[in-house]
Parts: sequence; structure tokens; C-alpha cells
Amino acid sequence: MASINTPVTVVCPSGVLNAESVYSLEQQLRSIGRDKTASELVVDMSRVESLDNAGLVSFMSALNAAQPRFEQLSLCAVPPSVRIVFELTQIDRLFQMIDPAPIALAA
Repeated sequence: MASINTPVTVVCPSGVLNAESVYSLEQQLRSIGRDKTASELVVDMSRVESLDNAGLVSFMSALNAAQPRFEQLSLCAVPPSVRIVFELTQIDRLFQMIDPAPIALAA
């Protein structure tokens, strides 16, 4: 169990997540993964408009690559149109889903 003072890294993808746009997210997650100070990764999905099939596969690949570097990986503020895709593919069972974006993370 992580302590209250656990460093948290927040990543905020935006727009349409497709194979091309998720590539930049994957690169960002790789560079963040080199930082050994953060033990928790939160992906704030509040600015994501949609997710296509190729984007879903690439998104999962990026998260799977990042997951071993963090003690906890969470998705927050997932829009309903994206959440239904996560529910249908059962991705919502793989990661902690946080409904609203935590206020402390917005700063």
C-alpha cells in the first residue's frame, strides 16, 4: 500500500486517441518511466474526446509498458464515450478507475 506522500505523476492525453496520437503518449510514458521518484501514475482522461480501435490497442500497449515502473496506475475522469469502450473490453478491470480528477492533481 502506498503512503500518503507517494510522488504521483499525472499524464493528460487530449483529443482523439488513435494510433498516431497515442504514439506521443507512449513516448511520454517511456520518459516518465525513467524517473524513479514517482511510484504512482495517473492518466487524466478528462480531455480525451474519443478513442478508436487502433488507439485502444496503442493505448493499452503504452499503459502495459509503463505499468511495471509504477506501484499503482490509475485512470481518472474517463469520459462516458471512452468508459463504455473500456467496460466492453473489460479494461476497466485492469486499472483503478477514479471518477473525478483529484483536486490536488490539478495544480
